[in-house]
Amino acid sequence: MTTRHPAAERRFIDGPAGPLEALVEHPARPAAGAFAVCCHPHPLFGGTMQNKVVHALARAALDCGVPAIRFNFRGVGGSEGRYDNGAGETDDAIAVARWGAESFGAGRLWAMGFSFGSFVAHGLAVTHGADRLVTVAPPVQRFDFGAIAVPKCPWLVVQGDSDELVNHDSVMQWTRTVSPPPQVTLLAGADHFFHGRIAELRETVAQWLGRQEGSEPAHGGV
Repeated sequence: MTTRHPAAERRFIDGPAGPLEALVEHPARPAAGAFAVCCHPHPLFGGTMQNKVVHALARAALDCGVPAIRFNFRGVGGSEGRYDNGAGETDDAIAVARWGAESFGAGRLWAMGFSFGSFVAHGLAVTHGADRLVTVAPPVQRFDFGAIAVPKCPWLVVQGDSDELVNHDSVMQWTRTVSPPPQVTLLAGADHFFHGRIAELRETVAQWLGRQEGSEPAHGGV
């Protein structure tokens, strides 16, 4: 059975450097108590909240009955401010998380991110106390994940072994230094942007989230 989720609502959320452009999505079948903040790739290399991997992360949350917020970091799209090398962007994500907690009346945060966004989501999870963390293609060679404390929540790392921008061996080596370690899913043949594998990525993340919640996600849909 196909599950169709309602259309996204465009909003502006107050951020530390000015308003942040966001898309807020509600699930067709809500499950109370949690919401997701989804962080996009590098702002200086074309990353926006419209990225298809970020869209897939949001859809995975919706499949589990959890509302999702995608947003543009400072200086991207309609968001005010300038790129701040991850620090300011983490502050942006915290502001979005605070807005989400108040707007949805939900106490549990799912921090999710792709590439540069996974670095921000990692920082958000530690700083804001996330209940779940999903990092897709974390760029461990470019950003110092080791300088951030280890998240205390269940954590999934998804990585393609044909990633042309993030070395999958480096990601695997890094995950082995983390204690407690995240769960790692390696998608054979997947490149950095998961071309032709978006549906599989969405399903992988949704199934993991559903297992953490002790429930099965809704399948299919848009």
